[in-house]
Amino acid sequence: MPASRLVCRPEQELPVAVLRVTGDLDTATAPALRTALHTALAAQPDAVVVDIAGLDVRHPTALDVFPAMTAEAADWPAVPLMLHSPGDRTARQLADTGCRVHPTLEHALDEVRSTAAPVRLRARLRPTTGACRQARELVADACERWGLAELRATAAVVVTELVANVIRHARTGMEITLAPRDGRLSIAVRDGSAREPEPADPGLDEAGGRGLRLVRDLSDAWGVLPVVDGKVVWATIGS
Repeated sequence: MPASRLVCRPEQELPVAVLRVTGDLDTATAPALRTALHTALAAQPDAVVVDIAGLDVRHPTALDVFPAMTAEAADWPAVPLMLHSPGDRTARQLADTGCRVHPTLEHALDEVRSTAAPVRLRARLRPTTGACRQARELVADACERWGLAELRATAAVVVTELVANVIRHARTGMEITLAPRDGRLSIAVRDGSAREPEPADPGLDEAGGRGLRLVRDLSDAWGVLPVVDGKVVWATIGS
């Protein structure tokens, strides 16, 4: 059997990410598809819509990437992942997976249009000492706009730690995105470093290393989304 080949071609990023996937889907190419979907999600679009008309599923278990990524997208950035134009066999294989499958791109976009677009605040910051203050000001503005005043203090600590981590370790520009989610505040910081952060466990006499432990302890949920040009670290703050 010839080597499998999969092409993931982004056709649009915002406000809706549209991705065309063609070629062979099997256990060898599924990781590339997952990477492409991670990249689409990292931009935090209103939805991710995937054209699978040209997809040849060589191994049925490789389709597990779609329900897995659907669940991941629902957790963060809380946007729908939709598939459209599957072949008959692929449609049957997806029938019981819980994936949202549409007959055409237009049907998928109609569903997106029928749903209110997510509200977000975005800002690009340089990795300078003033970035933490700017991030806290953005959080204060967001909490005032969205009636989340009780979250302001906690969210300010979390965003400060996320931004400080970029300044100390990634040393790249960053994009901050804030969004209200059912009475909670979603915070995401994207940077240009592939190095994934991990909560440290410093000794009592060590001055630093507690930032991500604070993020973990103060958040309802948090995570890291790797992408080809860096990563997104996100957290959700509740009351």
